[in-house]
Amino acid sequence: MIAELEQIADWQERGRKVALATVVSTWGSSPRQPGAVMAITDRSEISGSVSGGCVEGAVIDAGLEVIRTGTPRKLHFGVANEEAWEVGLSCGGEIDIYLEPFGPEELTGWLTAFQKDTRFCRLLILEGDSSGKYWFVFPENRKTTAGSIPALPGELFLAARDACGEGRSSLHNFSSPEYQEVFLQVCQPARKLILVGGVHIAIPLVSMAHSIGFEVILIDPRRLFGTQERFPEVEMLLQEWPQDAFPKIKLNSASAVVTLTHDPKIDDPALQAALDSEAFYIGALGSRRTHQKRRKRLEELGWDSTVLDRIHAPVGLNLGGTAPEEIALAVMAEIVQTWHSQG
Repeated sequence: MIAELEQIADWQERGRKVALATVVSTWGSSPRQPGAVMAITDRSEISGSVSGGCVEGAVIDAGLEVIRTGTPRKLHFGVANEEAWEVGLSCGGEIDIYLEPFGPEELTGWLTAFQKDTRFCRLLILEGDSSGKYWFVFPENRKTTAGSIPALPGELFLAARDACGEGRSSLHNFSSPEYQEVFLQVCQPARKLILVGGVHIAIPLVSMAHSIGFEVILIDPRRLFGTQERFPEVEMLLQEWPQDAFPKIKLNSASAVVTLTHDPKIDDPALQAALDSEAFYIGALGSRRTHQKRRKRLEELGWDSTVLDRIHAPVGLNLGGTAPEEIALAVMAEIVQTWHSQG
């Protein structure tokens, strides 16, 4: 969603009008899950996808109509009928897509919600007297922002809280005439990868992380390793010791931390900062013997064995490769696997 918002911001600066298509429900086999989005401009430019190519053409046409009329609409697609040249899903599933106009006010609301750097839920009324209206719900502090209605009914807040807890977008029905069908779109903060050590493996790792939407922060007190020339793509470069660098970084449930130096003076403080956070992934480069020594050092510092089990070491999936690029691929594969295996 963040990449689409950045593209929408660019389009709006150039005077484009935009509609947003959101997958709100699926049945059977479907290429994209609820919450997937695609932005469409009045010039048929797109960012994102809602079906992997099966129905995008029809959605673009409908999006142009939504931009022209300013009226939201919901689309349903079923199994494609190849003999009749019918638009549909070749995978055999069904999908509902909600299309809505997306102006500067909507963009500001979304960007403000993501700036809070925590998981939240966009609660959108699809059917009922208040259809088309929405809130951004932050269950941790019982707050809502940028919503279209001033007060959030209690049962809707509880539904949004539960959806955030499960981490999955979903469609819900209610008995109120104001909100009969509601889509709960769970949104994660921007995923971050914090790399400790500007070693050679880190170079392809930064590139791969960027290609799948991670913001990358690099920490290395050794100024010959952690340089802007070696890592021009990183969002933040900290030429500091981890104990000084990590207080400047907000680690949350969308953060992954990987240590790469093999140097206990650098890796161990970084691992302790990660273990003391909600980071969804913690990895450490090195052999099994190296990790056994690492665990012993951390246990002597008071870390419980079950907590230390959070560390993936040797880091990465066992793909069998030994080249830096292959190791980087193995690391990113394990990070992505861990992210999607969360409840």
